[in-house]
Amino acid sequence: MIRNQKRLGVIGIALSLTLVAAACGGDDDSANVDATTAPTTQPAAEPAAEPAAEHLGDGSLGVVTVAAGEQIQIRSLEAITGDVAFLGVPNDRATILAVADYGQINGFDVTTGTSLDDLCSAEGGQAAAQTIVSDEQVVGVIGTSCSGAATAAGPLISESGGVMLSGSNTSPALTSDLIGNAGDNYNVGYYRTAHNDLFQGAAMADFVFNELGFTTAAAIHDGDPYTQGLAQAFATAFEELGGTVTAFTGVGKDDTDMVPVLTEVAAGSPEALFFPIFQPAGDFIAAQAPGIAGLENTQLLAADGLLVDGFLQIPESEGMYFSGPDVRFGENVNQSTGKTAAEVLAAYQSEYGEPPSAPFWGHSYDATTLLLDAVKAASWVEDGSLMIDRAGIRESLNSTSGYSGLIGTLSCDDFGDCGSQKITIIKHDSSADIEASKANVVFEFAP
Repeated sequence: MIRNQKRLGVIGIALSLTLVAAACGGDDDSANVDATTAPTTQPAAEPAAEPAAEHLGDGSLGVVTVAAGEQIQIRSLEAITGDVAFLGVPNDRATILAVADYGQINGFDVTTGTSLDDLCSAEGGQAAAQTIVSDEQVVGVIGTSCSGAATAAGPLISESGGVMLSGSNTSPALTSDLIGNAGDNYNVGYYRTAHNDLFQGAAMADFVFNELGFTTAAAIHDGDPYTQGLAQAFATAFEELGGTVTAFTGVGKDDTDMVPVLTEVAAGSPEALFFPIFQPAGDFIAAQAPGIAGLENTQLLAADGLLVDGFLQIPESEGMYFSGPDVRFGENVNQSTGKTAAEVLAAYQSEYGEPPSAPFWGHSYDATTLLLDAVKAASWVEDGSLMIDRAGIRESLNSTSGYSGLIGTLSCDDFGDCGSQKITIIKHDSSADIEASKANVVFEFAP
């Protein structure tokens, strides 16, 4: 069954650019001069001053100068090696495609330089961010892949006057609680096109309680800001609906023996077990849970961290439900490049020889074009160089409203949540046909 819940919110700020030009001239034949009268000498006209180009920003965060012949510098910061590369690599590739589709800004090329690796960890995010802020020419960052990396990278990017836009961070701590309070890890200059997991937790809780009819559930996280935040969002929403959370516990990302934790969970005999974690830990839970007394008939549930090819291909994943972003983009058009989602996906597969391995490629494409639009709005040409006002970039992003992207309509709130917030839940029936499972939407949630 498919259900749909909707709430609309629109923030509107209109921007305009005005160019003023003046010209003057005369015609020597337009008047006759009496030969007996001395001609009157007119003072030479002062050349008209070139009007100052209009742009966003007041210079308070500094202005970056891109000399003629040089490129505008942005950076891609994603998990491109290790166990979570399946998530970061599609994000990185989508950013590269978006830059190519967007083209020049005021006659200047844009480059992402060498892609940086966040390693899906705080340590990786911090190290990469230090590299980025040491280069004063970098005007914006697309990333990180993982919320844990963003908690460490965000403060450095913010303090440097930069901006960071993520296509796949979902932890509520990075933005807000959705009722006006900043998250513990919020930093000015941070934005995301990915959803806030308060919505995803609510969606899964609604599905479990109202669609599956279960009144007891347990949740497992791995201590990461993403996994812990989503597990808590689910538990809170489930209890608000009237359900009982029988266990809320954690495992280590490198754990392989899940029996002790699963035995603890089984003591409460939950009807459902939600574990929104990553591989490889997720593999071990899925494989070991059915063999634990008290969990034989427990419905296993996961989220977008495991809604990836590598996990869906293992037999133990069959019969599970997964929450994640609504990726039914169809013919949605990115207003900055004019490309449809179908066209971008076809270009991705043509360029890289495979489909994206995770669902956030469209979110990363849109994040990139939002950044490039902001750079354009905050820049002007002066004496052959491109001047980019850092404060103007933030001003442009803050005013984003009703933007048409591949993932839907984007509007940024006061804490950088810009995503469409649409969530779907799919039922995974066959590890031999994972593409069919990805399309098997059984529940949808649109706040």
